[in-house]
Amino acid sequence: MVKTKSIYQPREPQDGFRLLIMRRWPRGIPRAAVDEWEKELGPSLALLEDWRRQRINWEQYAPRYREEMKGKTELIAAVARRAEGETVTLLCGCRDESHCHRTLLKELITS
Repeated sequence: MVKTKSIYQPREPQDGFRLLIMRRWPRGIPRAAVDEWEKELGPSLALLEDWRRQRINWEQYAPRYREEMKGKTELIAAVARRAEGETVTLLCGCRDESHCHRTLLKELITS
C-alpha cells in the first residue's frame, strides 16, 4: 500500500515506512521523522523553481515531473516492491496534495 502525507503532519503507526521525496531537507524537521530520504524522487530544482515562481501551471508541471521520473525507474520499482509487503508513506512539504509530486509519484508506483 502507498499513502501520501505532508512531512509536517505527525507520525502515525499506520504510516509504515516513511519516505521523504524532496530535493531539499524540509526546515524544522528532524532526521528521525523519516525512515529514508530519496531526493532523486523529488522534482529537479529547475522544475521546482519554475513551479514555485509560477512560471508554469499544474498542467505543465505534471508531465515534466513524469518525464524526469522516466530516468528513475529502478528507484520507483524498489519503492513498489517495498509497498507490496508493507505500507509506504510518501512525504513532501507541499500543502496542496492535489498539486504535489507525491501524488504523481504514487500514481507511477501503483500503476
